Amino acid sequence: MKLTYNYQHVGDVLLVTLKKAENPTYEFHEDLTVIKSDDEIIGLNIFDASKHIALPDEVNIEADETILGSINSLLESRGIAKINPDLSPKFVVGKVTEKSKHPDADKLNVCKVDVGEEELQIVCGAPNVDSGQQVVVAKVGAIMPDGLYIKPSTLRGVESKGMICSKKELNLEDDGVKGIYVLDDSYEVAQPFEVK
Repeated sequence: MKLTYNYQHVGDVLLVTLKKAENPTYEFHEDLTVIKSDDEIIGLNIFDASKHIALPDEVNIEADETILGSINSLLESRGIAKINPDLSPKFVVGKVTEKSKHPDADKLNVCKVDVGEEELQIVCGAPNVDSGQQVVVAKVGAIMPDGLYIKPSTLRGVESKGMICSKKELNLEDDGVKGIYVLDDSYEVAQPFEVK
């Protein structure tokens, strides 16, 4: 779940992104636009947002139970079904525990990445990925700064659940290193990584 509130440039509108879809449909209510794919709510545009929700003074807002409760109260008051997104961190520190060549692509590697509560298999094309590295992982459900929605995929016949990120993909200052962002040892596995 991604929450964006840019009062200076957009006005008093909270943009709620749950998923991406190819052909969304829109339902217009008084001060609310509900964005759906099939019958699933994938996003909301909440107008006059500050009247309904206490919002921090920042563009990208961390979703929590309090804000979700306010959003669901507004939805209920308009006769719209509540949303129930997974609020666990989607960008976390992971440790590459294993790296092997992709069986059907020379420039891809199949990595096992420990993210704390589970080990993810992630196909990675970065030239600098290696076992033993601490990295930033965008888990399934993450929405990248450029709007890309991370979902399970199959790359040349191999399943991949997440993405090992570069500085550029995280919208961080580029240091000229080609490939993924390798973290130092001050980070801990499963620690949330803040993405602006």
